[in-house]
Amino acid sequence: MRTGAIDCGTNSIRLLIADTREEDGLPVLDDVVREMRVVRLGQGVDATGWLAEAALERTFAAADEYARLLEEHGAQRLRFVATSATRDAGNRDVFLAGIRERLGVTPEVISGDEEAELSFLGASAAVRGDDPAHRVLVVDLGGGSTEFVLGNAAGVRAERSVDIGCVRLTERHLGSNPPTTAQQEAVLRDVDHAVDVVAQTVPLAETTHLVGVAGTVTTVTAHALGLPAYDPEVIDGTELPADRIVRACRELTAMTREERARLPYMHAGRVDVIGGGALVWRRIVERIGSATAGRVESAIASEHDILDGIALSQLG
Repeated sequence: MRTGAIDCGTNSIRLLIADTREEDGLPVLDDVVREMRVVRLGQGVDATGWLAEAALERTFAAADEYARLLEEHGAQRLRFVATSATRDAGNRDVFLAGIRERLGVTPEVISGDEEAELSFLGASAAVRGDDPAHRVLVVDLGGGSTEFVLGNAAGVRAERSVDIGCVRLTERHLGSNPPTTAQQEAVLRDVDHAVDVVAQTVPLAETTHLVGVAGTVTTVTAHALGLPAYDPEVIDGTELPADRIVRACRELTAMTREERARLPYMHAGRVDVIGGGALVWRRIVERIGSATAGRVESAIASEHDILDGIALSQLG
């Protein structure tokens, strides 16, 4: 079965076309096409509550391109999932109608909890075969929201979505280039509050492994490794000690936009929001270390996330 999956978030819209097969009784995806376009659909949504016309035009242009790829590669199924920016927008019907016209499917505007579960499903390779006593915390750090989901090979134990994404917090707090100490502290306060909310329903102290997914985490990992170019095969599955992650996050946040733009692994669409994203990831890594009394002193980066989960969710 050739399956299509589209994840439309606050910062990017991504396409996966994959063939599915079984390996050791588990579903496996073999990539045919994996594409990303930074369209910043959530531009200004935190402040206005509306999807901007220019942001819709960028997103529709990417959808037109994806429609051609889906037809070219003969995808037999398609699921289109929209997340934080669309959940928050008062004019989301315009977006839904535009996508339906271009792709022939109605986007599913999913809840934060479902977003968390799909992220866990996509990152499940990190927990397959693990000891049942293991508790893996998957953190999907997006543009508008971040999902925390705790589980193991048997499935999800608890999940929570909170509104701390790299685009949202950059727009809310980081007005200088580079951000001032006071601006950074404002972001960290928002993250601390969000993690406190998560801890009310997700037993963070049970975490034995921390897995981070999505562009902020993988870009921080590329920076920590000093890669000469963005290389998903190197990044995927890389486990780094917490102090190395924190150092990389601090370095990225302290840079100017111009300095970030010159980094060989930096996607152009992340230049202005990676500082905010790095602040979020840094604080989460620190808080999980604290919540587990220092037992979790590292984090794993995964290139497999909600996009893979969307594709796998169509198998039945």
